[in-house]
Amino acid sequence: MANSVVSLDHCKTWDKSGKNEFIKLCRSHVAGAGDNGLPIEHAAGLRDAVYELTWHCLRENIKLEQTLQSVGVLTDMHPGIPSLLADTLSVIDTETTCQDNESVREIFLALLSESKELIGEGLLKERLDYETMEAVKVITNKLAFSQKYVRLKTKLFYKQQKFNLLREESEGYAKVVTELMQTKNDSSSTMALEGIKSLIGCFDLDPNRVLDIILEAFECSPHLDKFFVSLLESYMYEPITLCHMLGFKFQFYKEEDIATPESLYRVAALLMQHGLLQLDNLYAHLAPDDSEILQKAKLEMRAARTYARNMSMVILSDKGADKEDEDKDKIEKPVDNQKLGLCEALLNLGDWDHAKQVIDRLPSNSAVSNPQIAKALCILVSKLIDPLYRRYGQPSGAKPRRVGSLTSPFALKPPTRISELGPVFQVGCVLGPYASLDQVLLWKLIRLGKYIMKEKNSTKGGIRTDLEDVYRRLLSLCEMVLLPSLSMIENNACISEAMWTLIKTFPYHIRYSLYGRWKNRMYNQYAPLIRMKANALDKSKYIMKRLTKENVKQMGRQIGKLSHANPGVLFDYLLSQIQKYDNFILPVVDSLKYLTSLSYDVMAYCVIEALANPEKERMKHDDTELSMWLQSLASFCGAVFRKYNIELTGLLQYVANQLKAGKSYDLLIMREIIQKMSGIEVTELMTADQLEALAGGELLRAEGGYFSQVRNTKKSSQRLKEALLEDNLAVSLCMLMSQERFNIVFKHGTETHLKLVGKLYDQCQDTLVQLGGFLANLLNTDDYAKHLPALDILVLEYQLTADSAFFLHRPMCSHAIMSKYDELRKQDKLDKSSKSSSSGSSQQKTQRYVEAVEAVIPPIVERVKALQSPKVWDEISPQFYVTFWTLSMYDLKVPSNSYTKEIAKLDASVAALEDNKEMVSAKKRKEKERFNAIKDKLKDEEKKQQEHCSRVEARLKQECNAWFTQRSTKNETITQFLQHCIFPRCCFTASDALYCAKFVLTVHQLKTPNFSTLLCYDRVFQDITYTVASCTENEASRYGRFLCAMLETVIRWHGDKAIYEKECSNYPGFVTVVRATGAGDSSNKADQLDYENFRHVCHKWQYKLTKALVACLESKEYTQIRNTLILLTKILPYFPLVQNLGNVLEKRVDKIRADEKDKRPDIYALAMGYSGQLKSRKPHMLPEDKFHQKEAKPTASTLQLGQQQNGTSNSAASKKPAATATANNSSTAAVKENGTTGVEEGSKTNATKERDPSTPDKTIGKTSTSSSTKRSSGSPAPSKKESKSDGKERSSKEEKASKDEKKEESKKEKSSKEGKSHKSHHKDKDVKGHKEDKGHKGEEKLSKGEKVKDHKLGKGHRKEEKESHKRANTKEDEKVDTMIQGESEIKGHKDRMARSWSVASNSSQDSTASSSWKASPGTETDRDHKRRKVEHSSSDGASGEVKDGSSKSRSKSRERITVEKDRERDERSRSMEKKGEKKRDHSEGDRDSMEVKRRKEDESSSRRSSKSPSSKEEKKSKSSKSSGDAVNGERLSKKEKREERKEKKEAKEEAKKESREERRESREEGREAKEKKAKRESKEDGRDEDRHHSRKQRSR
Repeated sequence: MANSVVSLDHCKTWDKSGKNEFIKLCRSHVAGAGDNGLPIEHAAGLRDAVYELTWHCLRENIKLEQTLQSVGVLTDMHPGIPSLLADTLSVIDTETTCQDNESVREIFLALLSESKELIGEGLLKERLDYETMEAVKVITNKLAFSQKYVRLKTKLFYKQQKFNLLREESEGYAKVVTELMQTKNDSSSTMALEGIKSLIGCFDLDPNRVLDIILEAFECSPHLDKFFVSLLESYMYEPITLCHMLGFKFQFYKEEDIATPESLYRVAALLMQHGLLQLDNLYAHLAPDDSEILQKAKLEMRAARTYARNMSMVILSDKGADKEDEDKDKIEKPVDNQKLGLCEALLNLGDWDHAKQVIDRLPSNSAVSNPQIAKALCILVSKLIDPLYRRYGQPSGAKPRRVGSLTSPFALKPPTRISELGPVFQVGCVLGPYASLDQVLLWKLIRLGKYIMKEKNSTKGGIRTDLEDVYRRLLSLCEMVLLPSLSMIENNACISEAMWTLIKTFPYHIRYSLYGRWKNRMYNQYAPLIRMKANALDKSKYIMKRLTKENVKQMGRQIGKLSHANPGVLFDYLLSQIQKYDNFILPVVDSLKYLTSLSYDVMAYCVIEALANPEKERMKHDDTELSMWLQSLASFCGAVFRKYNIELTGLLQYVANQLKAGKSYDLLIMREIIQKMSGIEVTELMTADQLEALAGGELLRAEGGYFSQVRNTKKSSQRLKEALLEDNLAVSLCMLMSQERFNIVFKHGTETHLKLVGKLYDQCQDTLVQLGGFLANLLNTDDYAKHLPALDILVLEYQLTADSAFFLHRPMCSHAIMSKYDELRKQDKLDKSSKSSSSGSSQQKTQRYVEAVEAVIPPIVERVKALQSPKVWDEISPQFYVTFWTLSMYDLKVPSNSYTKEIAKLDASVAALEDNKEMVSAKKRKEKERFNAIKDKLKDEEKKQQEHCSRVEARLKQECNAWFTQRSTKNETITQFLQHCIFPRCCFTASDALYCAKFVLTVHQLKTPNFSTLLCYDRVFQDITYTVASCTENEASRYGRFLCAMLETVIRWHGDKAIYEKECSNYPGFVTVVRATGAGDSSNKADQLDYENFRHVCHKWQYKLTKALVACLESKEYTQIRNTLILLTKILPYFPLVQNLGNVLEKRVDKIRADEKDKRPDIYALAMGYSGQLKSRKPHMLPEDKFHQKEAKPTASTLQLGQQQNGTSNSAASKKPAATATANNSSTAAVKENGTTGVEEGSKTNATKERDPSTPDKTIGKTSTSSSTKRSSGSPAPSKKESKSDGKERSSKEEKASKDEKKEESKKEKSSKEGKSHKSHHKDKDVKGHKEDKGHKGEEKLSKGEKVKDHKLGKGHRKEEKESHKRANTKEDEKVDTMIQGESEIKGHKDRMARSWSVASNSSQDSTASSSWKASPGTETDRDHKRRKVEHSSSDGASGEVKDGSSKSRSKSRERITVEKDRERDERSRSMEKKGEKKRDHSEGDRDSMEVKRRKEDESSSRRSSKSPSSKEEKKSKSSKSSGDAVNGERLSKKEKREERKEKKEAKEEAKKESREERRESREEGREAKEKKAKRESKEDGRDEDRHHSRKQRSR
């Protein structure tokens, strides 16, 4: 009690000073109080003092009497103190009741009973409890008092007096109503309030009822809002009472089921706007509940979805009942929604804040779905945008419609600047599709949006940032309001076009985003849109069911009407039908001409959406071909984008994005678009005439180069060009396609079918060619150079292959050269001093063209050097590389035939017009003029190309001397040329394939130094197995065209000797050997390949192609077989031309046709097609002896004839000493040409192949040798009669001279017969065994390891032969004149024999002695044995000329190779035994008969071999010069014979010694060979028995 008012000290001195101080304190608290009552701050202190005084009395610190006296003094101070005393005693009464101290309670009751008179019983009755009052006798009975209190309270608060009713006091309320209705808006609410108060007091009116009358008056005069609002503010300050009053009114209308008047909504909105009413307080009184509204919204959405589902289903029942139900639903009275009514009133007042609160409380879209609210919101937005619309959006001269303005000070303020339109657009977004109720508003919004986009795209800096917010709001408005509202407006093309004027200002990705949300999201959010979508889909189905080619116009109009409102729904269904039925494409495309621009753009988006659909498989079930739906979409895109002006940027960017993601399937779309819009098509089905036309000018290509006639593509090509140049898509697509073309092969794993990989590669390649050709035709030089990176950057940075990079840069190079040429020509025209004739002018043009090339090409040459390694430039020059890759077929050849044919077609068209009498004369004249104009343009174009080709030819003649370096070998030059030039480009396009063949011919015709045409052709026709296997389908076709063009040139030379002599005889490309003519003569003489040898080479090429293609056909690999059949079809005009080769191919193709009939139908179809064409070509095939001059087998009767012919030739040759002297000059040095072994090296890398039984056993090299030696004598081959007479003369002249030689040779034959008999027997047996293996060809395959062994063995064999031959040449100083050595390694099941043929031999020297034909060991035939007899009979002891070192090394090398061959054959036979006899096609009887036949042939060959001369003597005779001359039939002069005889006599003595040693060695070798032979025969007999036994077991 530190702060107590009455302390114990006061109590002790109460009488003296304590009482006075207490009274003084109480007076201080009461001093400031008025008559109305004690202030709160004073009452608190006085209450505390009384409270402490009372408790001191209860604790007996102060006596009761003293306390009562003090209380009496207090009551006299102020009238409010008794009430304070009553409150204090009431509190103490409660406290003492709770305590258990009875003495305190008794003192309190005594104090209370004594002070009741001071306080008053009335106050005590109000404040004290019933029991306390009864204890102090304030009341007599507490129960009776409580009852009386309840009755009084009820009477006062719950019982209404009759005088408060309106009918009871009608005068008073009438006066109130009169007072309110007489007021005006400018009247003072204060005066009205005073009058109302006086009336209330006069007539004792109920204030609440008066408030109700005031609200009623407000409803009747809502325009007096200012007056009534201020009156209500003054009359009743409490908003809750006003809210209850209005809520009572709303509840009344709800209970009575009466429509709530709009006036009440307006009053409530006005009060809410002025702040007299809170939405949260009033919202609870409004009906219906939010749950009911939510349930209704769900029911509406469910009903809409049910409607859509029913529309998509086929309902067989009558639809009348459904329509009646719908009508009943429409007739039903709508429920009065007071919340929506209040929202509408708020919107009409412009109070967006409160209206937005109401809308947000309701379910989504349920508020604006009410038409009244939607209209009110439209009016509000119209009023807000009206000032800016009049200023910026209203067309000039238009009369605006007055929409009014917002007068309320609390409403939204209309914006004054464009940058302030953001909030207004936000208000408009609430409308959604219901903005369609006010189409004028849609027009205004569209026009304002156009102005905003115009300002945004034209302004810079800070203004652009100000418009960013408005721009985002505008996009939201388009997405949520404008486009969905379009779906609710039917058949209004004008507003659709107006919408496009706004939408087209957005980038394509923004537009497509808007379309996607419109089509996929907005249609699912609003019930009316769901119904509209269902109706549009139903109409789409109706139209598509009836669309045909005949009613395109009628159905097209309906499609156009439907597309104005719901293009997304229509095109979705339309595209789905096109994907299923591709025959719909043309009618649908024709029917789309009534669409609006917006519909076309939406269709482009729908196409992309259909392409990107992840649910659809892009491949067929076999995963080898693209799906039909994708192909149909591609065709539709090409047709529709060509015919109609639709923006292509989006679709092109989609293709580019797919390529970035490593997906090339959609390149089919790009391919179709380029083909249809530009007329440029890439197909492998082109005819020869079309390919020839493609080598001409642009007009010729358009008229005759494509299947479809290119007409009216100028506009569509320009549109495609603009779309490609936008965002630099042209170059991006080209580089992406080039990269994807390279990556396709590597990124697809083994699970991907090889056929699919090839198709994707071809598709990528073809599209790249299309696009590159299109850009080359449409883009000028500046655009091309601006967008395309440099050549080295493309290859090194962007990882493009050289062929793709040059393909893209080739047009730019041509344009640059022509631009520079035109510039130089203009300078010449300005220079008037030079006056020249027409020929001089032509030369001047050519010189200017060369100068232009020299100005443009060197920078490219410098850039190219970084693309290849320095080793490549050692063989071919960079200038040649650039020349090859920058030229095209247009530069090399003028397709005169194509120009002539097209002009003839035009003449025929003109003649047909003259005969057409039905055509109108005006139209006929116009068509005739058009045809004549095209004809004149074609003639001019042909003339320009002729001049251009002549200039290019002059340029090439000037450049060709520097193309190939002197230090390079021809073989390596050809390798680099083929690897880096020919092979990459010949498979790029069909035109490039022909270009490569033409370029090779051009290089030959230019007489290019250091270039071997023969070697180049030979390398091309070598084993093409791996090349064919690595090609795709289209590449195989192009490679076939290349081979066909190469074969065409070769067969043209083969067919006519005059043409060959004219085009090849004096050309360096057909030089075989270059020799120095003497020690003192510095000039060189080049030997040319003669005509007959060239025919042998042609036969060799035909054979090699047959062998390689047969191997591919038997590979069982799908790709190899397919590519081979395609290639065979392409080269059919020039291959096969030999009957036996054709029969071989026919057998293999027939076998494939039988095997693949039920397995792979595509291969079966190719085989069927080729088989039929091959049979039709059979009459044009030639027998082998007619294709080239075959060497006849010598018989017993012709051996003497050969001797006679040799004698005759010697006598005839003596008549021409000049020629023989040159040939036999001792100082003549043979210089081997760099390219002589090119064919051999080219074939070294090829694996050994099996040889067909019907292919000729005689090699090209043999026939080449015989024919060349016959023609080297300088006279044609003699006939039979002439040969007999010549033989007699020759034998008589040489009879004496050859006696000594015969004696010496007979001795040597006897000594070497034993050593050679087993070899000849073994060779004959090998030949027959090889024949048997060829009969079983295709049954068993050798492993890769065996192929490698055979290749190494053949290589070792060649090495040994070269070394021995080199030693022999150094000893005897012989010249080597071999030009090309061909090598073919033939497969066999049991034996692999390395054979090598020479391409050609020297025309003046024997090719046998110089090994132009190198017979492989183990391949000697009967004819070879007979030929050796002739050699030995006419050799005249030539073997003695060979020295001991060369003969011994050669015999040892031959024997060693034979032993290695035998060992290798044994290993292969053992491996074949392990594999078994699973794939044999022969029957048991055939096998047995073949086995018997083989054994008989072995016996006969062993007998013949005993009679044949030794191979060792034969090799010696071949190495000697004289024996070679005898074999080849060369006639030697008498002087030469004498010189040779002298030399032979001198060497006799040395030869005798050598022969003795050789006999000893041969005997020892013969013994060893016999032992080995016996072992081999025993092994073979054992294997034969095992095979026979196994065959019997299988037959059982």
